[in-house]
Amino acid sequence: MRKIVSAIVAITIATGALLLPVSARSENGQIAAGVVGGLIGGALLGGALASRPAPPPVYYAPEPVYIEEPACRIVRERYWDGYGWVYRRFQVCN
Repeated sequence: MRKIVSAIVAITIATGALLLPVSARSENGQIAAGVVGGLIGGALLGGALASRPAPPPVYYAPEPVYIEEPACRIVRERYWDGYGWVYRRFQVCN
C-alpha cells in the first residue's frame, strides 16, 4: 500500500515540475470542470484505498486435554495346554 501511495506522490511531483504555470481564467467552465474532476478523482482514490478487507479472525488452538490412564490393562499370555500353545487375554489391574 505504501508503494502505491509513494508512486502516486512521485508521479504528481514529477509532472507538476514539468508543467508550465498558466494564468487562471474562467472561460467555458474550465475551472469548474477541474474542481469537479479533482473531487471525483479524490473520491475514487480514497474509496479504493479505504476499502481494505477485514483481517482474518484470530485462531486460538484448543487447550490440550489430559486423560488419566486407566488402572487396568489387557495382557496376552502364551501357555501350553497339553495339546499345543494357546494364547489367552486377561485383565491386569495395578
